[in-house]
Amino acid sequence: MAAAVRAAGARHLAGGGGRRCLCSGGGGPAAGRPESGGPGFCPPAHSRSDWIGPPDRYSNLRPIIFHVPPNESLLERRLREARQETQLWNQRFWARQNVSFQQEKEEFIYSRLKAKGLKTRAETGQKATLNAEEMADFYKDFLSKNFRKHMHYNRDWYKRNFTITFLMGQVALERALRWLRWKKKNIGN
Repeated sequence: MAAAVRAAGARHLAGGGGRRCLCSGGGGPAAGRPESGGPGFCPPAHSRSDWIGPPDRYSNLRPIIFHVPPNESLLERRLREARQETQLWNQRFWARQNVSFQQEKEEFIYSRLKAKGLKTRAETGQKATLNAEEMADFYKDFLSKNFRKHMHYNRDWYKRNFTITFLMGQVALERALRWLRWKKKNIGN
């Protein structure tokens, strides 16, 4: 099982998990990528808003297809690209983290069951499990081992969100000024 999780995660990560519409031929099993390699949906061409898709099977995050307005300003484009880059970075981190977690969890369970002389499946065919106390040891070790990784992730996440929030403020100001100029021009006519 751990090998299957590892292989599936490697295929997903190699595929990139970037912004692709499966309906436009960007992913899926025929392209050698897992089905969750792209958002799995395409918004209609006339859509004027962002679209949020179903959760990715590796990262558990919901991908977003960002709307690109026809008259997008340079500042609006910077904001959209910063959001897209942050989404891709976030997807990659959590896909790797979740695949690693599942792999290590399966290995932990297998080693504990083997040490007890038990098989991974009961005679009924049901998957053998460990009790909550034994799993608590795994969770504690996993979090301790990944503490620095999560600390760096949180630091980078705050930096990216600050940048996005700052750009959102600039875009709001730009739009307000554009609207005031338009209003002044139309009142003068």
